[in-house]
Amino acid sequence: MTLGSFLRDALLAEAGLAAIMAIAWAIQRRTGNSGWIDASWTFGVGVVGAALALAPDAQGAAPVWRRATVAIFALVWSLRLCLHIVGRTLKMGDDPRYRKLITEWGADAPRRLLAFAQAQAVVGAALALALALAAATPGANPRLADVFGFALFAVGIVGEAVADAQLQRFKADSSNRNKVCANGLWSRSRHPNYFFEWLFWVACAVVAIDPTGGWPYGWVALLAPAAMYWTLRYVSGVPPLEEQMMRTRPEAFRVYQAQTPIFFPSLARRRR
Repeated sequence: MTLGSFLRDALLAEAGLAAIMAIAWAIQRRTGNSGWIDASWTFGVGVVGAALALAPDAQGAAPVWRRATVAIFALVWSLRLCLHIVGRTLKMGDDPRYRKLITEWGADAPRRLLAFAQAQAVVGAALALALALAAATPGANPRLADVFGFALFAVGIVGEAVADAQLQRFKADSSNRNKVCANGLWSRSRHPNYFFEWLFWVACAVVAIDPTGGWPYGWVALLAPAAMYWTLRYVSGVPPLEEQMMRTRPEAFRVYQAQTPIFFPSLARRRR
């Protein structure tokens, strides 16, 4: 990869995600359902990232097997999460996190929601670029970092899917109404789905980085786990969800907060 191809990929990622999120905003305006914004973002990051991963660079230093493997992981991650969000959107309707923001923004909501969607596009572009960098890592033979990184990709996808399934089963049981899910992975972390989502992007950086210094562009991929952690932990992930839980079931959630770590899972068994 040359500086020119690196800048090309960065611009293509931003342009692609900006267009997709503008369409997502338009869908929200037409349907009144903000859940389509997250579904569109997930779809866009996976498709744009996979497309960039498969595009050969000018030097052709990255082998086909590496590009194909990264693209497959990107598409599997995107398809699994996008279908999960679509199913949730069709079932529950408007996302309460977005609904709260739209209510707070008042008459200025359309403009501010568009700006918010474009901010998400910037984060998504950083993730798609990280996938491109992981795919473009030179070297014909698999490295130990590749084996470890691909394993982390799989753990991230499977772990998030398991956490989502456990929460769905909990919510489907009417006896759990107004209770807090503290079963399975949810007994180890208050947001295990977010943790495994972050782990997927850690894997991307692991594959992209060459500690010997032979691939300097790979270090840029660290932006992916950093941006994802910041977004999930401090912006649109943990804060609004925990605020909602405190509004709807404060007593049970306070107990859960006291016993369960917020993000990184605990290996210790949760107290009862």
